[in-house]
Amino acid sequence: MIKNIMNRKAYSFSVLMLVFLCLFAIISCKTEKKIIAEPVNPVKEKGADFLFEQLKKSELKFNFLTVKIEAETKTEKETNSFNVNLRIKKDSIIWMTISAVFGIEVARVLITNDSVKLIDKFHSTFFKGDFKYINNMFSTELDFDILQAILVGNDFSFYENDVFKARSDGKDYLLSTVGRRKLKKHLKENETAKILIQDIWLNSETFKIVRVMMKDIKEKQKLEVEYFDFNKLNEQLFPGEVKINVKAEKSILEADLKYSSPELRDSMEFPFNISKKYTQVFLKENKN
Repeated sequence: MIKNIMNRKAYSFSVLMLVFLCLFAIISCKTEKKIIAEPVNPVKEKGADFLFEQLKKSELKFNFLTVKIEAETKTEKETNSFNVNLRIKKDSIIWMTISAVFGIEVARVLITNDSVKLIDKFHSTFFKGDFKYINNMFSTELDFDILQAILVGNDFSFYENDVFKARSDGKDYLLSTVGRRKLKKHLKENETAKILIQDIWLNSETFKIVRVMMKDIKEKQKLEVEYFDFNKLNEQLFPGEVKINVKAEKSILEADLKYSSPELRDSMEFPFNISKKYTQVFLKENKN
């Protein structure tokens, strides 16, 4: 069961860091068969441009996605288990309900490009902020595009693709860069272009992303995401499990996310109503 929801720093780290550094897609039906792509030419003959072309072809194409998640998070101090119902409207909305093991909803999250909102039903409180607020609080460099990509196993849509070097590690293909920036046309007013140190591992047969690593040398942080158990979803491949590891200078967060019942839809609702009886809370900046 989630402990101390939105009441203390432990909750902020367990749930909000899961939401933003993460946080989630399918333990699919056992009757589904894994897809194996046709062999392609070695990466040494094609290079990074070829790999990115194949990566984009293999990405999950969707307008609306819904999926159930069994989540477990670990920090140095505690382990939390909870369930999540996730809905995404591509490039627009990420919506979640967070429930205790026995199915009691304790929190609801609504994320857009410009806002981050959370209702804590357990304590009758709510939080309103944005990615700038969250990034300042946790010393991270996240935005909606990065979060959405992590959740569905895609690459970042609004970042440079021409700064990578490609090689094979003997099993997977590896794309590496020490200076990937957000495209200028997607920068908001007063937003500074982020510079990402990033490695992307691709399955050598399907070209699906199986591992992503991002580093922030200045803040001494590393985010690693791994994808497992790919299965068929509407003739596409979608992961059944996501493991997330966040290492900062003085803290560690691990998350194991198991997905089930994924669906691609043409439309979806995102109910989010804050009771007038609820009290707004403000999260304190992380001083670690």
